[in-house]
Amino acid sequence: MWQGCRREADVPTVSMKAGPELSTAVLHGLLRLRSDVFIVEQGIIYADIDGKDLRSSTTHFWVSEDGDIASCLRVVPEGSGARVGRVCTRHSRRRLGYGIALLKSAVQEYGGAPLILDGQLAVVDFYRAAGFVPAGPEFIDDGIPHVPMRWEGRAGMR
Repeated sequence: MWQGCRREADVPTVSMKAGPELSTAVLHGLLRLRSDVFIVEQGIIYADIDGKDLRSSTTHFWVSEDGDIASCLRVVPEGSGARVGRVCTRHSRRRLGYGIALLKSAVQEYGGAPLILDGQLAVVDFYRAAGFVPAGPEFIDDGIPHVPMRWEGRAGMR
């Protein structure tokens, strides 16, 4: 269960680029972090490299620390809005506010567009803290319970 931030952290610097603008080093860092979190830590066997990362319509957000990517997410257009996905933070850097900073940056960048995501059930409160609300029944994806969520608007941001 998500338990909020450990401490008041300085607001991290969030970087943002469209897929084709990513340097090789940044793309490698994003893929490595996602692999470390989803495949190694959580034991999910899935095809992370899905052809969406380098699309001009895909936007990546990340926080770097000492030259390494500590937290990231991507936003991919879907229907009349966009889907937030691949949200992850290095285990040792969790609860420092990086994920919330990324989500707030994505919301700010996408303005009024409807934003949706499928949040792991264990961290639904994390997404709630950024203004997302459940938008459907729980389901299982890759053996992990998830909840579809949507961004509720600025009133939900804390």
